[in-house]
Amino acid sequence: MTAGRLILTRHQQRLLDTSTAIRNDPPDRINFLHTVQCQCGIPYKNPGDQVLEWDRRQGNAKLRIEAGSAIDPSTGDFRRLGLPYGEKPRLVLIHLATEAVRTSSPVVDVEDSMTAFARSLGLETNGQQLRALKDQLARLAASTVRMGVVEAGRAVQVNTQFVSAFDLWFPKQADQRVLWPSTVRLSDEYFKSLGQHAVPLDHRAVAALSSSSMALDMYVWLAQRLHRVSPSKPQFVPWSALHEQFGQGFARVRDFRRRFLLTLRQVNAVYPTAHLAADDRGLLLSHSPPPIASRSTPKLR
Repeated sequence: MTAGRLILTRHQQRLLDTSTAIRNDPPDRINFLHTVQCQCGIPYKNPGDQVLEWDRRQGNAKLRIEAGSAIDPSTGDFRRLGLPYGEKPRLVLIHLATEAVRTSSPVVDVEDSMTAFARSLGLETNGQQLRALKDQLARLAASTVRMGVVEAGRAVQVNTQFVSAFDLWFPKQADQRVLWPSTVRLSDEYFKSLGQHAVPLDHRAVAALSSSSMALDMYVWLAQRLHRVSPSKPQFVPWSALHEQFGQGFARVRDFRRRFLLTLRQVNAVYPTAHLAADDRGLLLSHSPPPIASRSTPKLR
């Protein structure tokens, strides 16, 4: 406190400014993410280069991501890239879906568009930040995703990749020896489904939350869910279910709950029309307008 005035951190000031802008002005830029990716997350932290599979369960649904390999242009040999993790692959997935919807094309020229996207998020566009962003893109491009659901004793499973093909180039600078795609082609299955299942997001909110994996996961989850809650019947989600979905790295539910509630304040700041309430039992979700007013998503060819 200085002379009765609260001093905000840079992050807090950005959230406040973003919240004010979202309350007062319509979005000048809309992002998209596939509805499945709004519900199923990826690792928050690096599980280790030796970990080649990562499982996540939400109710009776199960997600598995398997690390893939890509040919290293400098050697001509396949190289294991590791599992994607952290906030950056989440931003990459948003970027790929957004570009596919915007251009109505499954081919994304990430070399130029990724730099512009990083700049719009306030990330550095050279050096370590950009290399890390592109490294996560390569990991995503090479990964295989398996999604399964068990119902009435029967298992239904889908195996897919977000990306069906990618061109790789290898930077010449010794300090930039990172394998990454310069263009990617989204798989036909994934690209076509975006036309019906792309969830609109406010780019300002994505940018304000871009440094937190949990905050991004919570924002996109609420963006695709709250407007589908019946106006006459709120939905209750217990802490045990929320811990299962968002509690990576938290052994105790009470520790997770503390972090979740702090993060929820940030998410609610940039999604001010979200109607929800938390208590000792869990989270009550009430019908709310989506972050982006209802609009027709461009039909993808």
